[in-house]
Amino acid sequence: MIKVGIVGASGYTGAELMRLLTNHPEVEISYVTANKYAGQKVSALYPNFYGIYDLTFEKFDLDVAKKKAEVFFIALPHGTAMDVVPGLLGDNRKVIDLSGDFRFPEKGIYESWYKMTHKHPELLGKATYGLCEINREEIKKSNFVSNPGCYPTGSILGVAPLLKENLIFEDNIIIDALTGVSGAGRGAKEGTHYCSCDENVSSYKVGGTHQHIPEMEQEMGKFSGKEVRLTFIPHVASFSRGIYSTICCKLKEDTSTEKLLKVYNNFYKKDYFVKILPKGVYPEVKSVTGSNFCQIGLEVDERTGKVIVISAIDNLVKGASGQAIQNMNLMCGFDEKEGLEVVGLVP
Repeated sequence: MIKVGIVGASGYTGAELMRLLTNHPEVEISYVTANKYAGQKVSALYPNFYGIYDLTFEKFDLDVAKKKAEVFFIALPHGTAMDVVPGLLGDNRKVIDLSGDFRFPEKGIYESWYKMTHKHPELLGKATYGLCEINREEIKKSNFVSNPGCYPTGSILGVAPLLKENLIFEDNIIIDALTGVSGAGRGAKEGTHYCSCDENVSSYKVGGTHQHIPEMEQEMGKFSGKEVRLTFIPHVASFSRGIYSTICCKLKEDTSTEKLLKVYNNFYKKDYFVKILPKGVYPEVKSVTGSNFCQIGLEVDERTGKVIVISAIDNLVKGASGQAIQNMNLMCGFDEKEGLEVVGLVP
């Protein structure tokens, strides 16, 4: 039985980690922190855990943390995770960081997109990028994993086979993506107030300013071997959880939907959590809500010579906590699916 610590457990991703880990037979959650709620029961903040967990939030203390757990999920905001990660590394402890603080190899990239100073540039490039379907073997050997962003997870999985097989132009990728309101986090914000988001769709960070753009371009470029440039348009939609990405790419040669579906099925044939849908069937947010699955559908637009790829994930599961557990399973030698075989909540 492995003892697990969740640093920053009061947010939505921390709560999802606790929810999903109730299904994991190899794990005991032994340490949960939330400085704001220190001394309060987890079930007082999240009543769904009444009678399930008798855990109390603690204020983070490095020395205590090292004694209480051997695997740590860091569910803190960008800019805050870097304060605790360095102290937890070492002595064969395993660290999975869900923030963006260690996804880039260079300090300048992080600081220019996240608009904050990186306090530990010596650790940049040390973490394994935790997109399990792509870096499975590297993750198995790693004790320090940087969990991918939610938008990048759906987008990279959606376009990876096309880039790997050199089927599309790398500088002409357009991603139009909708996220559920939970993507903004648990804290109250004007834009996620009920009156703002109910029965509404709104755009934000339009014009190449979203911090996930360099992450997507960086990882997509590893498939193509060339520099990738994409146009990314994010939206907030009136559902609680999910990411729905529509990706439009210019094909280098004429091909058919059937041929591309064969490419995708072959590419993901060993990946349980990626489901390629048959021709004429496209993902729905509800189909993946609450699950660690990514569903992908596609269609070739023969008139324009483009392929339209649609992917759907739950932003809190495959886009965050579920993928983090998938990473933990690989790092610890467990079955990759352990604790994660939950299907989408329909209806």
